[in-house]
Amino acid sequence: MTTLIDDVHSWRHDLAGCLHACMATLLRHRGVAPLETLGAAWRFRHLPGDVRREEYFYPCAAGESLLGALAPYHPVRSVWHSPADAAEGWAQVRAEVEAGRPVAVAVDNFELPFRPAYQDVHSNHMVVVHGFDEEAGTVHVLDAVPPHFHGDITLRQLAASRDSGNAAVHDRDMFFTDVHIGNRWLSVELDANPEDFPAFDRAHIRDVIERNLRGYHEPAQGDGYAGLDGLTAFFADTGKRLTAGETVRDELFVVAGAALANTAVHADWLALAGRALDHPGLAEQGRAVERIAHHWSAIRIMAALTQSEGLGAARLTRRAHTLLKDLEQVLAGLAHEGAEL
Repeated sequence: MTTLIDDVHSWRHDLAGCLHACMATLLRHRGVAPLETLGAAWRFRHLPGDVRREEYFYPCAAGESLLGALAPYHPVRSVWHSPADAAEGWAQVRAEVEAGRPVAVAVDNFELPFRPAYQDVHSNHMVVVHGFDEEAGTVHVLDAVPPHFHGDITLRQLAASRDSGNAAVHDRDMFFTDVHIGNRWLSVELDANPEDFPAFDRAHIRDVIERNLRGYHEPAQGDGYAGLDGLTAFFADTGKRLTAGETVRDELFVVAGAALANTAVHADWLALAGRALDHPGLAEQGRAVERIAHHWSAIRIMAALTQSEGLGAARLTRRAHTLLKDLEQVLAGLAHEGAEL
């Protein structure tokens, strides 16, 4: 039996990873505009202890889905499915694809022949599955993350990547290892028809900007770091931990990655909003938000390329100070532009 779901297209942002790419593809297949949905919310949130060793990490509050955290202003959510074993995992994915619903599956790059890390480095990645050929023993996979792949691999290869223990065996297995992938897969659910989603108009864009500003300026609710004050405290506390000799590399890398993706995609959302409303000020603020993404990229590289003792609190503090200063200017600029809408 051969099944292939048509109208499945890749979506890619240079500064975002497999999470945004997969969610965008699944949303687009359901008739939902990816950038309008995934790029609207812009915020900082970090819950200490909730740093999952996955390329698709994103901070989620209690009871919040991964897609719900990415797109809290739209009626979308995701559901993780955790099958008992590889056989059940494939049976579930096969049934979804046969029913015309592409899904995202967690995989280990070590087992995927199209990934640069093949047979070299373990890493907890995510790809879209939208077809299979039982006679040939192949499965159709889309991975928008460079080097980009859209084609067939063997079902045996996919099964190995989904059932991988993902163990760290040498010092190149960093950040996204040491957690069993467990054949997990993720589905996207819409709580309204796409035509009933918020229109990408002046009122919606103004509302999004106002909600984002409140998120940065209002006191955080519950535990963890949130908003401008929370980000300031996060950098200060991380610097203190570095000075005390604690290892913060992995946490800083993962937190910065989520913030980088969120910031970079929102910058494109602002540019899109500026074009839609013929409002150059929004596009200008999009470029300013891109500068914040640049800071996050630098912080992530600092964490990735150095050991904690080589990072140094002073170096981190200098970059954090510049990021926070630029962020305050961006928030003021957005408040002005929002008031002009």
